[in-house]
Amino acid sequence: MAKAKSGTIAERLEDAAKAKRAMLEAFRSRPGLDDPEVAARRAERMEIAKAREARMEARRQAQEAEAARLRAEQEAERARRRAEEEAREAERKANLRKKPGLAAVLASHQAAKAAKKARN
Repeated sequence: MAKAKSGTIAERLEDAAKAKRAMLEAFRSRPGLDDPEVAARRAERMEIAKAREARMEARRQAQEAEAARLRAEQEAERARRRAEEEAREAERKANLRKKPGLAAVLASHQAAKAAKKARN
């Protein structure tokens, strides 16, 4: 609880001066930079910071590896789908050529495809 404001101005000024002296003494008595305890705490903080940076770097590398793996999987999936589509198309063309009378349908279909490509 705060001290009640009683007394004269001189007493209050003296109390303020004592408080300032106490704060200054506490500041002066704290350990300096060359103190072994301070150096040990600083070294510990540096080790913690280095470990944090190493974890962040490892996490970043893991994320990059995961992204590369996903890209490779996606590319493999696209290649698989392309191969399946090409195989289906080749099978469809082979089946159309085997059936008599359908060669004309195939030719017209291919001509329509070529015309559509030419328009675009």
